[in-house]
Parts: sequence; structure tokens; C-alpha cells
Amino acid sequence: MATKIRLQRFGKKGKPFYHVVVADSRAPRDGKFIERLGSYNPNTNPATIDLNFDKALDWMNKGAQPTDTARAILSYKGVLYKKHLQGGVKKGAFDEATAEARFEEWLKGKDAKIEGKREGLSKAQAEIDKAAIAAEAKKKEERAAAIAAKNAPVEEEPATTDTDVAEETEAATDNDETASAE
Repeated sequence: MATKIRLQRFGKKGKPFYHVVVADSRAPRDGKFIERLGSYNPNTNPATIDLNFDKALDWMNKGAQPTDTARAILSYKGVLYKKHLQGGVKKGAFDEATAEARFEEWLKGKDAKIEGKREGLSKAQAEIDKAAIAAEAKKKEERAAAIAAKNAPVEEEPATTDTDVAEETEAATDNDETASAE
């Protein structure tokens, strides 16, 4: 019986969630499976992968073939690298202790890389939050200034008297007469 390590889809439309399973290659995608190895949630950043490492390695050693996406997940978690190192031990290229040291070194580097990404994402989110708060404060100040300008008492110009108006009309007519004489 040919077995495959593949993903079984769950979740609602637009929000997928997958179980990593070992199934007969002839079984339907969401149908009967032999064993559940873990889960994969691509909705988070970085994606959340929960995998039973020992079971996955055991099935790989038994000959189960992963699909492309399952292969990427197994590689990300180090199952394929561990299988590769075990092959080197069987061939006599190095001993078990060296293989374990290499895997631990790889695992530390991978964890540091993941943690760096998480820190970078949290810093980026903090910067976005600061910018949003600053923009909101600026908008609030503009609104307050507009309200203050609207509610401020309007200063009236001093009222003109009838004598001032009469003097202005006389001056205007005098200017008209001098302009027409020229």
C-alpha cells in the first residue's frame, strides 16, 4: 500500500486550517487517513506548525512519500534534514554524536531565524501603531482648532455714522469730477 504524508483541509472559506496526516494515496483528500501527525495554520504570521517530529520521521523512514506542501513543512521543521543525517550515519560518513550535534546546531539557527522574524513583525506593528496614534492626535488638534475658531466671538467693526457716509460720498463725487475734467 502506497502511503502519502499530505494535508487534510479544515476551516471555513477563506480561512484554511490543515491537519498533516498519513493516508493511503488512493484515499480522497479529506477522507480516511492512517495517522494524524500534526497541524498547519497558514493564517498566522509566521505560519503555525504543530508536528509530532518522531512520528513524522518514523513514517518517512518507512517510505511514506510527502506531497509538495507537506515536504516543505517537513523540511521547515527539520524532519528531512534529520533523515538525511541518519542516512549519513548508516553509510558510515560520521557517527551518531556528530549527526546529533549538526542537527542541534541547525535547530538553534532555525529558532533564531524564526524569533528574528517575530521580533521584526512586532517592531513593524509597533511603528504602525505609533504612526496611527500620531495621526489621530494631529487630527484631534485640527478639530479642536476648528471648533475653537467657530465658537470664538466675532469682532464687529466700529459702526459708521451718517456723517462719515456723507463725507465719503462727497469725496467720491469730487474725485469723479476731477477725473472727468482731465
